Amino acid sequence: MVTQESEKMNKDELIQEIKSLKKDKDALILAHNYQIVEVQEIADYRGDSLQLAMLASELKAPKIVFCGVKFMAETAAILNPESTILLPAMDAGCPMADMIDENQLKAFKQNYPGSPVVCYVNSSVEVKAESDICCTSSNAVKVINSINTDKPILFVPDRNLGSWAAKQTGKNVIPWDGYCLVHQWGFTEEDVRSLKSKYPSHKLLVHPECDPTIVKYADFVMSTGGMINWMKENDKAIIATEIGLVEYLQHIHPEKSIIPLSNKAICKNMKKTTLEHIYKALKYDQYAIEVKTDIAQKAKIAIDRMLELSK
Repeated sequence: MVTQESEKMNKDELIQEIKSLKKDKDALILAHNYQIVEVQEIADYRGDSLQLAMLASELKAPKIVFCGVKFMAETAAILNPESTILLPAMDAGCPMADMIDENQLKAFKQNYPGSPVVCYVNSSVEVKAESDICCTSSNAVKVINSINTDKPILFVPDRNLGSWAAKQTGKNVIPWDGYCLVHQWGFTEEDVRSLKSKYPSHKLLVHPECDPTIVKYADFVMSTGGMINWMKENDKAIIATEIGLVEYLQHIHPEKSIIPLSNKAICKNMKKTTLEHIYKALKYDQYAIEVKTDIAQKAKIAIDRMLELSK
């Protein structure tokens, strides 16, 4: 049995098998910044949603193992139809992406005729297909600023990112009432006061998916990719985002003081992918992501518009 075979191997043996299979199948491994450290270590490329989307559109490989959640793998499949995109943990989803569906977006649009729709990439392909342009946390402000309209801009599904971007741009943005469970409920104002008091020389880096009650304390608001770049040049930070990023930063910068705002900020879906899952994905070509052609074509328009702005 597959499980018995992989369970017989220890971590080092799994890593060697993964490297061997990757070479044999001419495959590449991509990992999101929230993945566990050992998964990020085995990956060929790591990044935030925008970085991974850009990579997916550029990479040439028969197989790409995407260590993240379903909407990310779907985006990769849309941008790179020549490659087989494998999602190692089939049930790795995103609760925020599930907070709006195609029909809900259509009804939302009917309430605001002619309003453009900005869609956070943390969404289903069907929702992307009903949107005008996509964005990520690293380029939401740029995307919204690129829209010239006298009508309100609809933003789905994250209310926190949408509201934050609206403040940065001064535009009339109406956000959908969705949110990331981790960033919405993972931090408290008491966490901020306690750690800022304990580490007064540390800067507070906050992800824009966080609740406004946390964002207001931030020294810098940025994506996970932005946080990684910031830590290359700085030594002390308190970080308010999913714990996987903090753990990886601590791993690659052991000499620096990098403190999580909360150890409870854990995305269970991001933690579903293990080395064993990657091994099985490579060995047995599981689980291949397929997107219906008509939906993919419509969704790609919104994604391509975002990528064009990011060049």
